[in-house]
Amino acid sequence: MTKKPSDIPDDWRAPLLVAALPHVPFDGWSDQTLTRAAEEIGLNPGIAKLAFPGGAIDMIDLMAQQRDQMMVEACPPEKLAQMKIREKITFLVRTRIEAEDPLRDAARAAVAYLALPTHSAQGLKMMYRTVDLMWKTTGDPSTDFNYYTKRLTLSGVYSTTLLYWLNDDSADRQDTWAFLDRRIENVMQFEKGKARARKLSERLPDITSSFWKNVSRLRYPAR
Repeated sequence: MTKKPSDIPDDWRAPLLVAALPHVPFDGWSDQTLTRAAEEIGLNPGIAKLAFPGGAIDMIDLMAQQRDQMMVEACPPEKLAQMKIREKITFLVRTRIEAEDPLRDAARAAVAYLALPTHSAQGLKMMYRTVDLMWKTTGDPSTDFNYYTKRLTLSGVYSTTLLYWLNDDSADRQDTWAFLDRRIENVMQFEKGKARARKLSERLPDITSSFWKNVSRLRYPAR
């Protein structure tokens, strides 16, 4: 690769990540991987460190941002316009996971890295960014309590489907998409149950009404 005429670290972030990805399955997300990537593109390791001051976590974050952007580009408003909300969310989750397919080993290593206690907070931030972008891409207008509960529920669906996908060797990952459909169906059934509970509470005495209203605030638990 020809060295770019720039000493600005940010200009090297994307090329460094591309060079690092083939090394991740062998060396993990590590400083060693970053150093090797720098050597391959003829870059001073010091510039590479400035490009990713947080090391591995910054590289993983950039990879996630790139995949998020690929998801958005593959799901323009005109493509989602005729879909029901359930179809939109299913399509977005599938599209986001499929964006990881060319670098599945790197994605698996990233999940393991972010599962460590010292990195879990950053992992949760990345996941929130992804599911928040999914809801915004659907055009969801929520600004009240539903804004947060929708993202919490979708985090459970997305994370469990991603983990299933990482271990799925079925043709075209069909087992994963069937699993996704089941997760979405479970959430939809729970939401319908909440709606029935709210209607029932309106016809019961105040004390019973309070009980059901509290139940209706519960979220579907991630499996």
